[in-house]
Amino acid sequence: MTTLTWQPEFALQQPRMDRTHVEFVELLAATENASPGAAADAALRALLEHTQAHFEQEERWMGQLGFATENCHSMQHANVLQVLREVVSRHGQEADAALVRHLVAALVEWFPVHATMMDAALAMTMAERGFDPETGALRVAPATAAPAIAGCGNAACG
Repeated sequence: MTTLTWQPEFALQQPRMDRTHVEFVELLAATENASPGAAADAALRALLEHTQAHFEQEERWMGQLGFATENCHSMQHANVLQVLREVVSRHGQEADAALVRHLVAALVEWFPVHATMMDAALAMTMAERGFDPETGALRVAPATAAPAIAGCGNAACG
C-alpha cells in the first residue's frame, strides 16, 4: 500500500486550498482502494475531474496574482493532468491494476513535495497580497512594473 494520508504539514492556512487538497488525498486513496474494473474506472474519473478543477482554480489564482502564463507551478499541473488523462484513456485496455498502482505511487510521491513547495509559495503570495480566493479581491495589487512571476512564487524558485 502506498496510501497517502492527510498530514498537518500539508495545511497551508488557505481554507479553500486546504479543503481542495484534503479532497485530492481522499480521492487518491479511493482510487488506490477501488476494486479493479468499473469501481477503479469511476475512481480514476473522479480523481481526474477533481484534479482538473483543482488545478484550474489554482491557475485562476495565479493569473490574478501576476504569475506568468508559463511558470513551473503551472507546468507541473499540466504534466500531472497529461498523465492522469493518459491513464484514464488506457484504463480497461491494459493491465489495469498495475497501471493504477503506478499512477497512485507516483502521485503519492509527487503531492507532498508539490503542496509543501509550490502550493505553499502560492499560499504565501496570496497572504502577502491579501488575496481573497472567494472574491478574487487583492488588498495589495502587484506593482505595475513588476515582472510576472515565472517561478513557483518562492524567491528560491527561479
